[in-house]
Amino acid sequence: MPTRLYRFHCTDGHDLVVDLRGRRILTVALMRLHAEQVALDLMARGARLDWSDWHVEVYDEKGRAVLAKAFTEVRYDRQAGRA
Repeated sequence: MPTRLYRFHCTDGHDLVVDLRGRRILTVALMRLHAEQVALDLMARGARLDWSDWHVEVYDEKGRAVLAKAFTEVRYDRQAGRA
């Protein structure tokens, strides 16, 4: 089964953390889980920041947006055990 390249960028509309390398992932479900992990990792490194306006935005290898998820939703999903 072929993998697809995705890039996981994070932004609050002003600041941007760019994923220059991307990651090859097998399924859409795994891409969604990785997007959540990217958000959680960034929040863990800057625990004192206000993440309420931040989103992880996922783009495919052609530069098309395929997912956007608010960091606040990631926290909610993880706390509820639905990640």
